[in-house]
Amino acid sequence: MMSIVLRDPFRSFERMYPLGWEPFQELESWRREMDRMFGRLMPISKSDGEKSLTFMPSAEMDETDQEIHLKFELPGLDAKDLDIEVTKDAVYIRGERKTEIEAESEGTVRSEFHYGKFERVIPMPSPIKTDNVQAEYNNGVLSLTLSKSEEDMKKSVKVEVS
Repeated sequence: MMSIVLRDPFRSFERMYPLGWEPFQELESWRREMDRMFGRLMPISKSDGEKSLTFMPSAEMDETDQEIHLKFELPGLDAKDLDIEVTKDAVYIRGERKTEIEAESEGTVRSEFHYGKFERVIPMPSPIKTDNVQAEYNNGVLSLTLSKSEEDMKKSVKVEVS
């Protein structure tokens, strides 16, 4: 003879959540996991044995027939703190955003600012003249004007067919 067993689909649910299901606690757990996952994707710098997020400036590029215009967002930095190097094929920008928080301050400090050394390399879409670069730094925005090399300005070439 076969016995009839009443199936209770929520029994395992009760074992998982003995105090009841709290959806907001579950969402908070998912948020922490997502923060950990994205934290691994961010560039990390090690300074003084500590891990910290590095500051990575945003860039914008605009190209015309004769020039390439490149802009970097660098709030909180002075022009003297930037190291800019231009090659025929790329622009290298290096610097460091130093923390403004003093160790002797009392109380709790929370900051979402990113500090640390950074280096950004922007490959150029066309060869450029390294001897004709103009730079301007105003209100935290570095603007570079790079002249294209004469070789690249000859876009079309007449081809003889025999």
